[in-house]
Amino acid sequence: MHSDLVVRPAVEADAGAVASVHVQAWREAYAHLLPAATLDALDVAERATAWAAIIRARTRVWIAERGGMTVGWASTGPGREEGAPADLELEGLYVLRSEYGSGAGRALLEAAIGNAAAYLWVAAENPRARRFYERSGFVADGTRAEKRLAGTPVDVVRYHRPG
Repeated sequence: MHSDLVVRPAVEADAGAVASVHVQAWREAYAHLLPAATLDALDVAERATAWAAIIRARTRVWIAERGGMTVGWASTGPGREEGAPADLELEGLYVLRSEYGSGAGRALLEAAIGNAAAYLWVAAENPRARRFYERSGFVADGTRAEKRLAGTPVDVVRYHRPG
């Protein structure tokens, strides 16, 4: 991990930075999954309002900063569906493409879930993210679903890691 990387709990004032990374990371990671018009229409201000509410409601959002700039975020919460394989769900983890391989994703994952049992959903057609989670001890548990990302149906795979 690079020494200039800082991972810390998000505060409400971080909502705009989290939203900006959210939109940019989606545009970088999901260009093959979502229509260009959908990605172009993502609104940072709208997402910032949503993130402010999420951060206010709970403290389970972490951000990664490098040189004072937010370069990634992770969020967790209690499992959102019946029969979940763990009580803790990694709801999201995104880093900017410029941070791929830098250790920022691993640092966020460590801050967000540590060694706890957890699960997550990842786009079936997101091999880079799937390899990241597999290297982090997560295993696809055979559960697949269709989730909507910005209104577009996307096939997702559930991963689980025992504590």
